[in-house]
Amino acid sequence: MPERENRVIRCVLRGRFKHDLRMKKDKLLLTDIAVVGDFVEFDLIDDTSGVIFAVDSRKNYISRKAPKIKGSTLRGERLEQVIAANIDQIFIICSFGVPPFNNKALDRFLVIAESSNIHPVIVFNKLDLVEIPEEPELWAELYTGLGYELYAVSALTGEGIDDLRTRFTGRKSLFWGHSGVGKSSLINALFPELNLATGDISAYSQRGKHTTVIVNMNRIDNDTFLIDTPGIREIAPFGIQKDDLSHYFVEFADHLQKCKYKPCTHLHEPGCGVIEAVEREEISPERYDSYLRLLDNIEEDMVY
Repeated sequence: MPERENRVIRCVLRGRFKHDLRMKKDKLLLTDIAVVGDFVEFDLIDDTSGVIFAVDSRKNYISRKAPKIKGSTLRGERLEQVIAANIDQIFIICSFGVPPFNNKALDRFLVIAESSNIHPVIVFNKLDLVEIPEEPELWAELYTGLGYELYAVSALTGEGIDDLRTRFTGRKSLFWGHSGVGKSSLINALFPELNLATGDISAYSQRGKHTTVIVNMNRIDNDTFLIDTPGIREIAPFGIQKDDLSHYFVEFADHLQKCKYKPCTHLHEPGCGVIEAVEREEISPERYDSYLRLLDNIEEDMVY
C-alpha cells in the first residue's frame, strides 16, 4: 500500500505470532505483540483486510501493570499491559469537581511516563466545576515548579483550549487518565471533526462510566495523530523495582547522592538525603507520600 495512503485495513496476526505467544514461559497479554502506534508489515487479502507478518522495533511504549486476573493466587500474575507504542508525548488528563482531583494518581501516571522516557503534559480539565479557585492554582504551582508542562482548561466553556491545541501539530500524542475526567469531551473540544462519544458520571460512585472502550488512534492530519484510551480505575507502573523508583520522581535527583547508604529506599535509612530534603521542605510532603505509597505496592518479583 502506498505510504500515507489514508485507508483503513482490518488485519489479524499471522499464526506464528500466536504460536510464539503460547511458547513463552508466562502467557503475556495479546497486546504485547501488536498495539496502537506500532509500525507493522502486512499482506493484503483484499481491499479492506490483511494479515500482519512483522512488527517493527518500538522506539518506546507506554504500559501499566495489567488488572489482576480473577481467581489468581500466584505472585507474578500481574502482567504487563502495553497501551500504545512509538509516542511523542502523553497528555495526563485530571479533573476538578467530579471526579475530584487525585494527585496520587497523577504521580503514578508521571512515573510511568518518566520510566518510559516519554514527555508528559499535565492537563487540568473541568475548570468550570472548581469550587475552591485556589485549589488548581496551588497544584499547578507544585507541578510547574518541578518543570512539568501544564495546561488548565475547560472542555465545556472552551477556556484554554486554543492554547492546548497548538501542542499537537506534527506529533503522535496519547490521552490517558482515570474514568470520568473528560478525555473524550476534551478531544471533541480540540478537534470537533472527530465527534467522539461522551458519557456521564455515575451519581452513585462519582466515577466515570466507560465511553471509550478500546485504544483508538485518530488522524488529525498527515503528521498529527491523537490516541484516545479507555478511562481506567486502577493505575500501577510495571517493571519498576524499589531501588529504581526514586529516579522517576524528578525532584529527588539532587538529593540521591547525599544518601549515606546505597542502595537507599528513602523510607527509614539514617542519613538519607531525600528524607532530609523533605524535612527542609525542599521536597513536597504530598509528592513524598506518593513515593511511599508506590514503594509499598511495588513487587520485587518480576515476570519475564
